[in-house]
Amino acid sequence: MFANAAAIVAEYDELTAALADPATHADTALSRRVGRRYAELTPIVKALAEHETLTADLQAARELADEDAAFAEEATALETRLAASSEKLAELLAPRDPHDSADALLEIKSGEGGEESALFAGDLVRMYSRYAEHRGWKVEVLDATETDLGGFKSLTMAVKAGGGSAPDAMPYGVLKFEGGVHRVQRVPVTETQGRIHTSAAGVLVMPDVDDDAEIEIDPDDLRVDVYRSSGKGGQGVNTTDSAVRLTHLPTGVVVTCQNERSQLQNKASAMRILRARLAALAAEQAEAEASASRRSQVRTVDRSERIRTYNFPENRIADHRIGYKAYNLDAVLAGDMSGVIEALQAADLAERLASAGA
Repeated sequence: MFANAAAIVAEYDELTAALADPATHADTALSRRVGRRYAELTPIVKALAEHETLTADLQAARELADEDAAFAEEATALETRLAASSEKLAELLAPRDPHDSADALLEIKSGEGGEESALFAGDLVRMYSRYAEHRGWKVEVLDATETDLGGFKSLTMAVKAGGGSAPDAMPYGVLKFEGGVHRVQRVPVTETQGRIHTSAAGVLVMPDVDDDAEIEIDPDDLRVDVYRSSGKGGQGVNTTDSAVRLTHLPTGVVVTCQNERSQLQNKASAMRILRARLAALAAEQAEAEASASRRSQVRTVDRSERIRTYNFPENRIADHRIGYKAYNLDAVLAGDMSGVIEALQAADLAERLASAGA
């Protein structure tokens, strides 16, 4: 029934042996990769073992059912448990993004709507930060360009899970569906006539690839420019050439960072963002049948390409990809995103199961 079960168990045994090898732990990056994959496979291997046990028990109960009615009753109960076990395994084995168990980087940018769009981008930043706090995740701002009214032209944040997070509850796997254009409908603070305006902000979600072995960047492929920070900041931020711009020449990807006082710190943050962008780009180019989550992440902030609308007058949030609608916008912006995220995850699981069965 589960054709790849033997391969999974064999890989799991290899990982178990690797984790017992001191040489694995001598290499931090290798240890992290092995540990992450081991955590991903553990629930699958346990579910396979349970399924095998239930299958054997059911077969034995059926063989004895003609001799003893008690075994017939036991067989009926085992059939129910085996069906549930099969459903659970199908979900665990459905094709999934290999980066689902990674931390995440979020880029949030204002778009159409001027200052109102920047203020809405700030609302999204706070929404994701509060949601991360609810889940026990840590948020680190890597780069930000703030406006005079407290909004953001752009902001890049890292979202990192705690050490005890389950593989299926990691930031990238949970937040990847947030990528796309978010539209807001409300009366802006700059509006004097009380008219409702529509503006948009864009969100890009990427796996936080902090392993050079996974994404190798040749220093000769980089152009590094330094310049004076133009953003707000404390003493010294705007008086030295601490801001860094990295250009990856083969792909044309450009990353800038200016939040930190130190040029070295800004370069480290820029490299982190660059690795994430290149990882996302490589995945898109390598997969002809790119996952729905990546295809939906538009790079332009065009209101016609929206994935979600936040309607303040009606206190309504609507996700246009799955037809989700709820009237708890105030709670969502305060960080209670569980409803819309769970709906998106359920739709994704259904699509992956359908794809696996096709």
